[in-house]
Amino acid sequence: MQYQTASWGGYMAGGGVDPVERIERMASESAVVIFSVSTCCMCHAMKRLLCGMGVNPTVHELDQDPAGKDLERALVRILGTPSVVPVVFIGGKLVGTMDRVMASHINGTLVPLLKQAGALWL
Repeated sequence: MQYQTASWGGYMAGGGVDPVERIERMASESAVVIFSVSTCCMCHAMKRLLCGMGVNPTVHELDQDPAGKDLERALVRILGTPSVVPVVFIGGKLVGTMDRVMASHINGTLVPLLKQAGALWL
């Protein structure tokens, strides 16, 4: 399984950068971005699914960064739900959590999204 773990670029909890804006910027920096928790089995399954398809996502492990809690709260605001990780962005656009990504995979819309974002060349 191959993916990039992203660095956080010095973002400090309580700093002047709005966490929602930070997430939007981070989500647009790569074709596929996953916000994850390293010990979460659903996050692991999401990484395996995408890597198994040939995607090389950028992964932001919220539990391995001091700003992770702020970013997790911002994801809750963006999603409007308390159940957060994994959260997937493709082409800078929110796809959603595991249920949305799996539904897209099952109904055949995930691969075209990945191709359009430049994450797959099938």
